[in-house]
Amino acid sequence: MKLTVVGCSGSFPSPGSACSSYLVEADGFRLLLDMGNGALGELQRHVGLYDLDAIFLSHLHADHCIDMCAYFVVRYYRFDGGRPAAIPVYGPEGTERRLTTAHADTPSDHAMSEVFDFHTLKSGSFEIGPFSVRTEKVCHPVETFGIRIEHEGRALTYSGDTGACEALAELAQGADLFLCEASFVHGKEDIPGLHLNGREAGEYAARAGAGRLVLTHIPPWTDAERNLADAREVYEGPVEVAAPGAVYEV
Repeated sequence: MKLTVVGCSGSFPSPGSACSSYLVEADGFRLLLDMGNGALGELQRHVGLYDLDAIFLSHLHADHCIDMCAYFVVRYYRFDGGRPAAIPVYGPEGTERRLTTAHADTPSDHAMSEVFDFHTLKSGSFEIGPFSVRTEKVCHPVETFGIRIEHEGRALTYSGDTGACEALAELAQGADLFLCEASFVHGKEDIPGLHLNGREAGEYAARAGAGRLVLTHIPPWTDAERNLADAREVYEGPVEVAAPGAVYEV
């Protein structure tokens, strides 16, 4: 599998990064994980507008899904070549309603479903293209799912947004790469059920025996180097902070 970081800023875009969006590729299949603020523009650096095969939305906060409204325009109003077939979109219950409300001026109440083939996420295992995936609810104020993606004996886990929870440890168990949010700073913010800090991300990676840890979803007001140092104190494997355009072979 190939993982490309499209955007990795937490909560709102930074001067150097769009919000959460990650491209996973294998066997010519392209799966996008989240499409937050600014992600659609950055995505075009890595893949054509109509070359995605499926989209996974971890949850319906704007910094993970709002550019789906712009992507609706791209697909619905395409005249050169005709409107493309509906692309599978895996999201929490209410995804279509959320995007329709956010766009606010769709031609009809069902226009979103004309270009997006919505699938409601539940905890469990299923297939997306060549990938075997497992999704589990994680701990966040709205319904949110982490995802484990497996292909040819390799595994990638993406936390989504989460506070401490057992489901995250299970999804990350033995993962070759663990893409984990680290929004908070150890010893500074302490809000249960919202986000992790760098130290907690490192603890989960160590507990899971993950092969590599990549910290992501760090807001512009958070010191990423502090979070990196905190993760390294508790996790002995390779760890780094996600950066736009970074590519990982999993």
